[in-house]
Amino acid sequence: MKTFFLYVATAIAEIVGCYLPYLWLKEGKSVVLLIPAALSLAVFAWLLTLHPSAAGRVYAAYGGVYISVALIWLWLVDGVQPTAWDCAGVACALVGMTIIAFQPG
Repeated sequence: MKTFFLYVATAIAEIVGCYLPYLWLKEGKSVVLLIPAALSLAVFAWLLTLHPSAAGRVYAAYGGVYISVALIWLWLVDGVQPTAWDCAGVACALVGMTIIAFQPG
């Protein structure tokens, strides 16, 4: 469970780090948003180093959690409710993530 929450924290840091420049570029918000964006991406990179597996395996498994968190972001921040297709895709991604992250030995 600790590993899963670490993946979630990593995904949030990455999404925030990418969303803030999006606000600047697409929504005309302040360029100052690039400062917390850079900090968030630095936290994202640091969090990736806390995972116990090899980097490639961490990135592969992380993808499933990232998809899940991105769709929650879609719903809570963008105000767009995920579709049944979105939920099915998340379920598939999480099954794949679980197989990769929690394989024996």
